[in-house]
Amino acid sequence: MPKLSLVVPAYKVQAYLAECLDSILEQDFPDFEVIAVDDCSPDASGAILDEYAERDPRIHVIHLTENVGLGRARNAGMERATGEYLLFLDSDDTLTEGALRAIAGRLEAAGDPEILVYDYARSYWDGRVRPNMRAALLRPDGPESFPLSERPQLLDLLQIVWNKAYRRDFVLRMGLSFPTGYYEDAPWTFCSMISAEHIALLDRVCVMYRQRREGGNILKTVSRKHFDVFDQYERVFGFLDAHPELDEWRGPLFRKMVDHYLTVLTKPGRLPQNARAEFFRRASADYRARLPEGFARPGGNLGHKYAMLERGSYLTMASALGAVKLRQAVRRRARTTLNQSKRNAMGVFYQSQLKLPLDENLALFSAYWSRSVSCNPAAIDAELARLAPQVRRVWAVQADAVDRVPAGHEFVRVGSREYWSVLARAKYLVNNVNFADSVVKREGQIHLQTHHGTPLKTMGLDQRKYPASTNMSFDKLLERCDRWDFSLSSNRFSTTVWERVYPCSYVSLETGYPRNDILVNATAEDVRRARASLELADGTRAFLYMPTHREYQAGFTPSLDLVRLADELGPDVTLMVRGHYFYGSSPHVEELRRSGRIVDVSGHPRVEELYLAADALITDYSSAMFDYAVLDRPVIIYASDWDIYSAVRGTYFNLMEEPPGAVATSQAELIRLLESGEYDGPEAARYRDRFRRRYCEFDDGHAAERVVRRVFLGEEDMLPLVPFADRHHAPTPPQALEPLERA
Repeated sequence: MPKLSLVVPAYKVQAYLAECLDSILEQDFPDFEVIAVDDCSPDASGAILDEYAERDPRIHVIHLTENVGLGRARNAGMERATGEYLLFLDSDDTLTEGALRAIAGRLEAAGDPEILVYDYARSYWDGRVRPNMRAALLRPDGPESFPLSERPQLLDLLQIVWNKAYRRDFVLRMGLSFPTGYYEDAPWTFCSMISAEHIALLDRVCVMYRQRREGGNILKTVSRKHFDVFDQYERVFGFLDAHPELDEWRGPLFRKMVDHYLTVLTKPGRLPQNARAEFFRRASADYRARLPEGFARPGGNLGHKYAMLERGSYLTMASALGAVKLRQAVRRRARTTLNQSKRNAMGVFYQSQLKLPLDENLALFSAYWSRSVSCNPAAIDAELARLAPQVRRVWAVQADAVDRVPAGHEFVRVGSREYWSVLARAKYLVNNVNFADSVVKREGQIHLQTHHGTPLKTMGLDQRKYPASTNMSFDKLLERCDRWDFSLSSNRFSTTVWERVYPCSYVSLETGYPRNDILVNATAEDVRRARASLELADGTRAFLYMPTHREYQAGFTPSLDLVRLADELGPDVTLMVRGHYFYGSSPHVEELRRSGRIVDVSGHPRVEELYLAADALITDYSSAMFDYAVLDRPVIIYASDWDIYSAVRGTYFNLMEEPPGAVATSQAELIRLLESGEYDGPEAARYRDRFRRRYCEFDDGHAAERVVRRVFLGEEDMLPLVPFADRHHAPTPPQALEPLERA
């Protein structure tokens, strides 16, 4: 029997679940089990739990066949628990380092109390951490353990279950279980605390209580479900009726009930407007029915609210609340006026266009800060032309890039009157980065964020931990992300990252990356055409070298001696070099291009054609590795500065331990791998297969069609994924050239 059983219910928490489980498994106290309950979650939460259970036998997973809610999910976990003590942890929260050892040590020191109460802190999406405002109640003062009657002020702690450890035999003896509905912690917390004869305290923060920016909090949900609070207090007072020996707690629990009702009634964003009077009447009826003899109302404004409930004076209460709303409305109007003045600075013309109706058949596309027609937006553009030709497709392009717009694509220059008109009136906005801060997201517009790579390096809010990597305003970043309606993903790994680092109210679409469809569907002729356009001879092996951007370098300086590499590999090998687009043109690359030893493909408009033409990819930390892996061709990681890069930018996994193929940390090692053929050997293939299954999870050649059908045609049911074993990919260059050789 383990000392501790941690019950962790999971529902729609895929972005946070791994962090929660890691915080448990990395504890320095090993004597525990985790009962993880998948509450029929529609996202990947259940799969994440299974993956962790495969790696650690202390995790036991229960998959519920229907969504039953947090309370019943906890009950299901309790039924499987075998530990001496029960702990509950919400799956978007985390344990602090050393928390379980501290809890177990305090339990032993206090003589195995029935309940141990420990501290928590609130962690916010913007990096702030705020301590529990009532943490002083947990300071040691008196005996090791005690009944609640000796510290009744503990009832003023937040009504939560996850800041306590409960002795399991006590829970079974008292018949405690969680009810359904909102506010399910209240009956459990009150009934357990007033029943325990031995309560102990631990003045230590053991849980980080995540305050999500969007979602995950019922307190921010307008719903009639808040009426569940009446059922919860019905259970509390029913428990008192069944335990007359606890009658002394009627007065304190009556006050907790009334305070709770008033909070629900007066806090904005909980009750629908047309339900407020009904809620007040229910609260007033409970007040009069449960008013203890001799109860003294509190003083001040709170006491006035108690009196209005007792008298059933809803109109008086509504008038008081209306005065508060009026003050809030005045402040909102002031903010609106300020925002309007800012929008006026964008130009009168844009303002006039924003007043015109949306064009239901107009889509505006942009890629890489409007520098090209490429990437996922370009693939979606092409599929939209096929499936919905009635939609006019326009590209936003910077003035210095208009000469690179492919023939047949309509475009507007960024900043022009035409640009502002299309931006204001287009029904659909498609981008792989963000539009400028000045853009107004209109009601009815649909913003599709496609992203432009699977993240190895930290992104979004995670970049706060690596200040050398960025000087962006994270508040402004999230304001831009608030405009998103859809966010594309090519694997579950990316989905969980995006949802956590961009905590906004978009819908994640796990479609695969549209730009990778060609890597699945291309024919031998497509491969031959790609090689011919680069003037690659039929017998030439072509290695594509694509290093990524480094924040600690001012320009593109290849860490490889490309001249030496070309000499070592011989005349039958061509090196195609593509510098990261941040660097622009480079004199160094120009010199190498003129030497004839390499082909500079930095300005090639479609990287997918380079992938098709290349026999293998050499890269360091570029997201190109995730896309190229779709082809199931060799990927070689040249990581001579991994320690520096991972320290400066931060990464989501250790590329040295989970590479997509062979790894070299020096030029000599790279040459050995290439000359020996080890880069394409059995071990490299095993690494590549594991990598593909994780990061090319949804790339089956139908991503663009899924996106168009879901976003533009409104089809809710997306095309099913082609099973991984049944997927095809473009032929390799030797396979593509083989028919010609036979001919």
